Amino acid sequence: MATTWWRRGLLVAVLLLGPCAAWAAPPSPTNPLEVPAMTRIVLIVDGQTLTATLDDTAAGRDFARLLPLDLRLADHARTEKIADLPRRLDTEGAPDRYAASAGDLTWYAPWGNLAIFYRDFPSASGLVRLGRLDGGVEALRDATRVRIELAGPSR
Repeated sequence: MATTWWRRGLLVAVLLLGPCAAWAAPPSPTNPLEVPAMTRIVLIVDGQTLTATLDDTAAGRDFARLLPLDLRLADHARTEKIADLPRRLDTEGAPDRYAASAGDLTWYAPWGNLAIFYRDFPSASGLVRLGRLDGGVEALRDATRVRIELAGPSR
């Protein structure tokens, strides 16, 4: 008899709490303030479309909230393309330093700029990884402008 009451109690709990599961649903991509994990982006450079994935970090999510962006790129040390962003990014939980690889999208906190690497770079204090290009770093070498936007479902 105790088993029957326990099963009935469990059934009642499932029926009553089941609708509450919708309250705990993950963020909706239709809300522009919420950015899902593994955010895909596109970079349009001189008519060529590059794809990338942002890291599921405070900095990666904060960068995604800025998109779309049209940026003027400057070459720095024949290693990376840099551009100013409209505001500083949230770097909570980020390591103090990072060694970039070709294809990394990063935030250089001391200068407050985006840095997209087309060559490897040694560890630097204040460098925070945002994500990584899927390929096509060669397109960045001569680039002077880039449009970065969230990837749509058709990309």
